[in-house]
Amino acid sequence: MYPILQLAHFIASYPTEQLPLSTRGMISMLILDLIGATGAGLRSPLANAARKSALSAYGLGSINVWLTEYRSSVVGAAMANSAAASALDIDDGHRGAAGHAGAGVIPAALAVAQAVGSSASEVVASIALGYEIALRIASSRPPETIETYASGRWVGYGAAAAASRLLGLSAMETAHALGIAGSEGPIVFTTPTSRFDGSTIKEGIPPAVVAGITAAYRAQEAATGPLDLLNDESRFDRHTLLENLGGSWEVQKCYLKPYACCRYMHAAVDAILSIRRDNTEIRMLRIETFPQAMRLENQRAPKNLVGAQYSFFLSCALAALYGAEALQPVNLDSLSDDRVLDLAGRIELAASSEFATAFPGGTPARVLLDQGQGIEERLVLHPLGDVANPMSAEQIKQKFKNITKEDLDQQWQERIIAAVSNFEANDLSFFVAALRPLDREDVRGSERYTSVIL
Repeated sequence: MYPILQLAHFIASYPTEQLPLSTRGMISMLILDLIGATGAGLRSPLANAARKSALSAYGLGSINVWLTEYRSSVVGAAMANSAAASALDIDDGHRGAAGHAGAGVIPAALAVAQAVGSSASEVVASIALGYEIALRIASSRPPETIETYASGRWVGYGAAAAASRLLGLSAMETAHALGIAGSEGPIVFTTPTSRFDGSTIKEGIPPAVVAGITAAYRAQEAATGPLDLLNDESRFDRHTLLENLGGSWEVQKCYLKPYACCRYMHAAVDAILSIRRDNTEIRMLRIETFPQAMRLENQRAPKNLVGAQYSFFLSCALAALYGAEALQPVNLDSLSDDRVLDLAGRIELAASSEFATAFPGGTPARVLLDQGQGIEERLVLHPLGDVANPMSAEQIKQKFKNITKEDLDQQWQERIIAAVSNFEANDLSFFVAALRPLDREDVRGSERYTSVIL
């Protein structure tokens, strides 16, 4: 049987009630984390443009654009939410896939669920299945065949899987949805290059969401896709695709990101944070990391937030000078800070043969830092948020509060945290309502919502 048919049968037939409690709990935390990433990225040029274009290109509708008063169509809202969630590179990721599933799967699932009136439990199951399919497909690719690690290449499969489940598609319809999504998803530039400079293009997650959701709706209307799409065993390892389906869940192997920069540099940031001291002269900062990290554009003086996210120099300079909060999230003003630019210009960055085989299973780094009292050295193999070094529930909540404090007051933050904590205990509409802004009249029971930027 074609792998895509086996995956589709799993999506269509897996019993919601069998999803393990630990998996449900992880999904709850991932939802909160992604809403936090959305809040952090809400005012970014990338998210702002996506939100405006969603309303003008995909039209008004009944599906919420998170943390705003606006509503668009299923595809429009999901695309806008995906763009905001992935804008600052502080969304969840996965080692085997070397990319981000949540910013594609969760917006797709919640948009379709709101459209069809799904139960909260079914939403959780669809998210688990969306992650599972996307991450298995991404992880099944032999490293030597991977043209790009851009998540847009594969996250559309997860969006299609979640949408198909919520639409109640048959296994065959779901297989065609996967085939359509995989065939028509974004190509994305093969590497981050100067072609991204000055743009709001990142790694193709929002267009993959559009392709995935649309694929499911098309399959519902009898559209067909190529069912042999995953058959080439030189490009997709069958064991990784199909082994132990339902026996373990890839979503539980995801990492969370405490800092708004590429995961490649989090070990270096953790090492710096563990030995930095306030108000000291930094005489030397050297970072030794795995060879693949050198493929990042790594501009010493990036001009926009996208460039900053892929710069060891900028992110590590911020960590060394100002601590973790400077990366929760990165402020645009930091890109013109003279102290940051001076240090970024002096940082030494080198690939280490010691870490030659670490990636994608690990993203280690060694830091050597001289703050005037001799060179201090730190090695970090598992940065904060990894499966081997997980963030606690309290740390995840605190991250959420830190990165959304510019746009969400404490009352709104607590309302969202409560809605996520009790996600399956309530109707989905309770969670959706928590993501809408309230003004003082709303607190007293009014139905009028305040305006958040478009």
